[in-house]
Amino acid sequence: MTLLDGKSLSQKIKDNIKKEVEELEKKGIVPGLAVILVGNDPASETYVSMKEKACKYVGFYSIVHKMPDTITQDEILATIEMMNKNPRIDGILVQLPLPGHIDTTKILEAIDPSKDVDGFHPYNMGKLVENLDSFAPCTPIGVMEIFKEYNIDLEGKDVCVVGASNIVGKPMAALLLNANATVTITHIYTKDLASHTKKADIIIVGAGVPNLIKEDMVKDGAIVIDIGINRLEDGRLVGDVDFENVSKKCSYITPVPGGVGPMTIAMLLKNTLKAAKRRVKWKS
Repeated sequence: MTLLDGKSLSQKIKDNIKKEVEELEKKGIVPGLAVILVGNDPASETYVSMKEKACKYVGFYSIVHKMPDTITQDEILATIEMMNKNPRIDGILVQLPLPGHIDTTKILEAIDPSKDVDGFHPYNMGKLVENLDSFAPCTPIGVMEIFKEYNIDLEGKDVCVVGASNIVGKPMAALLLNANATVTITHIYTKDLASHTKKADIIIVGAGVPNLIKEDMVKDGAIVIDIGINRLEDGRLVGDVDFENVSKKCSYITPVPGGVGPMTIAMLLKNTLKAAKRRVKWKS
């Protein structure tokens, strides 16, 4: 069994981005990322703090707009419009989830697609499905980078995606199809999950259910990508896979933490750099 080390890979990607930013700075160009954080959700605050540190490491200009959970939708939209027009900002990210009184779809659609470094705008989603150059959501492209790093060929592989969210499951499936994999998507209404996972060469799970994937649901030699991150009552962080037992049957598996999580932030930086290059028509 080979452990797919997203932590080391993400550091390598950040180091490469840092070098590229140093070259851009010689031309007076500094990539800029703006984040909107609404409310005081501890997990969201932690994620935003990690993104701030990552931006500082690679040399990006970054700003966080912290807003109370009583903020109106129109006030958020006005802030996004301001950032759409700001030439220093290449990427705009709205930290999810948003409070219940805010229409998340309307907020995400307000972001200029050329600054949509989270890849959630319908324009970028549509381009992704058609296999056109776009900003793809960071977690799925982080998974694709892991496959690339470990020379895992997806062509013709049977892949089972567990979870069908707009943020992870659906774009993940599109990327896999674009790589010529055969894709099955399962979700909360799937009648017999194990019947799908047992047949898969690769299982990618992002359902938010601790230890959902058990040893008897995985065939020998399968590749398992665990996107889930769940905090148990005893404080431990675990994924959606019973790592201890499933890992005994795998050829490759991602750990939690240290697998897909660090790659998500690395891909956010990569998308922001891509947006900055586009802004100045920099050819990579």
